[in-house]
Amino acid sequence: MKTRVVVLGAGFGGLELSTVLSESIGENLDLTLIDKSDSFIFGFSKLDLMFGHATSDAVRVPYAKIAKPGVHFRQETIEAIDPLARKVTTDKETYDADVLVVALGADYDLAATPGLAEGGNEFYSVNGAERLRDVLKHFSKGRAIVGVTSVPFKCPPAPSEAALMLHDYLSAQGVRDNCDIILVFPFKAPVPPSPETSRALVAAFADRGIKFVSGRVVSSLDNERKVAILDDGRELPYDLFLGVPKHRAPDVVEASGMTDEDGWIPVSQTNLKTLYPNVYAIGDVASADVPKAGMFAEGAARVVAASILADLSGGASPPGYDGTGSCYIEFGSHRVGRVDMNFLSGPAPKGIFMEPSAALWDEKYRLAKDRQKRWFG
Repeated sequence: MKTRVVVLGAGFGGLELSTVLSESIGENLDLTLIDKSDSFIFGFSKLDLMFGHATSDAVRVPYAKIAKPGVHFRQETIEAIDPLARKVTTDKETYDADVLVVALGADYDLAATPGLAEGGNEFYSVNGAERLRDVLKHFSKGRAIVGVTSVPFKCPPAPSEAALMLHDYLSAQGVRDNCDIILVFPFKAPVPPSPETSRALVAAFADRGIKFVSGRVVSSLDNERKVAILDDGRELPYDLFLGVPKHRAPDVVEASGMTDEDGWIPVSQTNLKTLYPNVYAIGDVASADVPKAGMFAEGAARVVAASILADLSGGASPPGYDGTGSCYIEFGSHRVGRVDMNFLSGPAPKGIFMEPSAALWDEKYRLAKDRQKRWFG
């Protein structure tokens, strides 16, 4: 009898898990991969969309291309999750699972920051990035604020990248001298586990005349006065606001009762198992002590796959999740840095930095092509 695995969410984690299980037990696998979208988009592509480096059609990879033994993709909206029964209800079907994996990521709550939905812009969604692309065409003078509104948030280097790429964009338009750029960031350093990476980014900000306001978040926007209000009460006037909205677990996950007081699904740091038998959570929706970023979701998926395979074979427990992953960081001018992170293997998180280069820019896009080939065939 084939093992029924239901995977909710087809991002980095869901795609990698489906691929590993298909490669390992494809003929004995009945895996249903469910996502409400019809296509996959790499997170960094939203910055490319915002600054006009790519079109939406060019960065979308249709899920219909998935061709893996034992894997069936369903474009459906998940309406209910019963973790005790391992039952999932969608707008089209009901699925029973031997193993259930929740990889639904994080949703954005613009309403949690007063004024953001009405008078700001966000660049973390595809629609938001595309709207900002059109807004930027008409921005030629004044103050632009790139502001984080709460923690945790996906891809912690992304706000820094947005500020640096905004500098390049305005410079190419010939209007940089007419514009100020401010980055409001919740941590004291851009990449706290890696002082070397943080120093490089702070130096890049200074070299480009970008003001770095650290240790603060934007708590609200006053749209009538065009003022961003920080959590310490300070007010920063702006002409253009590019926001990172509050992140939260999807409604259907909260309604399932799986989340804790912090709003995320608690998991074992070793194997990503939840409090429910044969139910796992990976990626942004889980409370693992790693960044909410695709490379870490991918690593977690490999650990979950090994755990599932060990349970099926009756073998020994596989090595635990080490919390390692790499982040590519845009410094502008077709130069990308890389920081290799380790969050769970030592006494404290640490990161090793590789200086920005054109070679790493190529590596970043080559990795994306490799993943596309691996996940979609």
